[in-house]
Amino acid sequence: MKSQFKRNLVRLLFAGIFSLCALNNVSAKNLFEDKGNTTNYNRSAEAGFAEEEFRRGVLSYYRGMFNDAIMQFERALVYLPDENLIIDWLGKAYYRAGMEGSAIRQWQYAKDAGYGGLVLDNRIEIVRERRVTGVDEKLDRFTEAGVFSGTNSENKNIFTQPISVLPNSDGSVWVVCYGSNELILININGQVVRRITGPLNGFDRPVDIIKLHNGDLLVSESAGDRLALLSSKGIFKNYIGKKGRGLGEVVGPQYMCQDDNGNIYVSDFGNSRIVVFDKDGNGTFTFGKKTAGFDGLKGPTGIAVCGDSVFVADSITGAIYEFDLSGNYIDILVKEKTFDYPESMKYYDGYLIVSDRKHVSTVEIDSGIVFENAYMGKAPSRITSAVPDKNGNIIVSDILTNNVYIMAKMSELLGGLFVQIEKVSAENFPNVTIEVRVQNRKRQPVVGLRAENFILTEDRRPCSGVRFEGAGSVSENADIVIVIDRSLYMSGCEEALNDAVREIAENMTDVGNITVVSAGEIPVVEYKGNSSGLLKFSQKALKTKLTNRPSFDLAVRLATNELINASPKRSIVYLTQGKLDDNAFNKYGLSDVTNFMSNNGVSFFVVQLEQNAIEQELDYIVKNLNGKTYYVYRPEGLSCIVQDMLDVPNGLYSFSYKSLLPTDLGRAYLPVEIETYLLNRSGRDETGYFSPLQ
Repeated sequence: MKSQFKRNLVRLLFAGIFSLCALNNVSAKNLFEDKGNTTNYNRSAEAGFAEEEFRRGVLSYYRGMFNDAIMQFERALVYLPDENLIIDWLGKAYYRAGMEGSAIRQWQYAKDAGYGGLVLDNRIEIVRERRVTGVDEKLDRFTEAGVFSGTNSENKNIFTQPISVLPNSDGSVWVVCYGSNELILININGQVVRRITGPLNGFDRPVDIIKLHNGDLLVSESAGDRLALLSSKGIFKNYIGKKGRGLGEVVGPQYMCQDDNGNIYVSDFGNSRIVVFDKDGNGTFTFGKKTAGFDGLKGPTGIAVCGDSVFVADSITGAIYEFDLSGNYIDILVKEKTFDYPESMKYYDGYLIVSDRKHVSTVEIDSGIVFENAYMGKAPSRITSAVPDKNGNIIVSDILTNNVYIMAKMSELLGGLFVQIEKVSAENFPNVTIEVRVQNRKRQPVVGLRAENFILTEDRRPCSGVRFEGAGSVSENADIVIVIDRSLYMSGCEEALNDAVREIAENMTDVGNITVVSAGEIPVVEYKGNSSGLLKFSQKALKTKLTNRPSFDLAVRLATNELINASPKRSIVYLTQGKLDDNAFNKYGLSDVTNFMSNNGVSFFVVQLEQNAIEQELDYIVKNLNGKTYYVYRPEGLSCIVQDMLDVPNGLYSFSYKSLLPTDLGRAYLPVEIETYLLNRSGRDETGYFSPLQ
């Protein structure tokens, strides 16, 4: 308790120091004070008109009506053109509307006038940096951002010999402890929240852990010569495999992966081969022995599946080999002796992340080029696992130092977190609720934060009765908008369109609401409600006819507007044959459309009704908004699309508190601030709101 008190005291002291350089919040009664550039009478009249428009703009902003807010802030600036508080809010409204260039210009005006301090400086820097494209961030250098030590301050072991890690979508991490024969769950702040020792006889030198498609966990036991199947909560179910050299048998199993068909691939180190089990745990075949043109695996360790290829790292040859899903040797991806002693290998978005003693490296699958992401230095170290998490970090297990490291991009450590208070609800004042979104510098949501990661203040004083209401990442509900392409290219896709809508609707049962928007020349909302109303969908019922001038940009903006006040998990699903018309971005550019969705927490998915190559613009939006692309008649169907949407990282957090500020009958501008801390990083935002008029 004493150490926690000290940490909170340090945070509060830091908050006080930070606030000296922060935004200039002003009290209610002289919100726009006399600056001496007009007569007192004229200034008072102008301030009164400006205050009223400003108040309306703030209310519109929190209702998600950003275009209205922009007009109201601009009207307020007609009366007081140099009022930096209004200029700052105008920038916020432009940002949420997706017009980041305009937002930066407004914030820069305020900054040049001496307003804003470090908070505004950081906001401008991050948003400006986000607009720079063309850099492959997967090849960035990573450095230590935090460490979960296996030994506490009293030199007692918390865990022993961490060998593998599995990050979860909520920010927590499963850690396989080889030395203590256990599986532990660590939250984002490094606290152990669960310990699992397996069945009655316990784990026997566990090595690796993967999450199966059905949510179950699978742990390899190298000394037990078997795989332990666990529920998603870690409850033991049964064993897969046994000791031996036959089909479905292993000796010293190490690392694992699963393909899209559910088949499980295991590096059978003792037998120098790969063993394959089906999704039910039955042994099906093995591969990796010497064949024509291939000398055979010598010490298989890390294994990963990408599409129709299986990649295997060999700890003895120091190479990575490529096989097809049937185990036929294809080629060598990374030549021998490239790595010293490769162990875990994980697939991530076109790359392989390889653990190699003191190094973490990225391998480009298309070329086999190796990039070094992190180096642990000359101190004793043995990295056995390196896995990307939902927050853009790499979680690294070091079996020799007995530590789990959180490795972040160097740019992230220097710039901190991007924190934004998105909504303040004060209808039940003095009871107030706020929603805050936390991201890293590259727009990636930061998931897994807890109450202790935040400090909430109003007018620089600690808020009263603060309550952490929850995180969007743990929500099991989602709202979606299906946007239907109504271009002439869609002629002949009627049956595929019907099938796609019906299948999505069927899988949305008990998940959330669906809105249907037709992307015609003038976008139209065709349907709004629960999924049951679309189970018998027919394109013949659409009011919007096919056109040679579809407005993709306007349709997406309409869909995003429908989602701004929806569930924290919100997505657009675009049903199309794959092509975009020439006037797809007539009103709004590609970046503005993408930013509008991103800045309001909307992900974007595409379902192709024909097997065409997807347009580059659509691919750009999908990749920047955590989405995926599917073909409507792919063998596995569209059943996973809803779960994929639920799995999209979500950095939205909700708090409530009781305000102690005077309201001046609802005319007072009430300031509120929040600071977020995560390991060695922090971020801050400041805003304000109005209570109801009395």
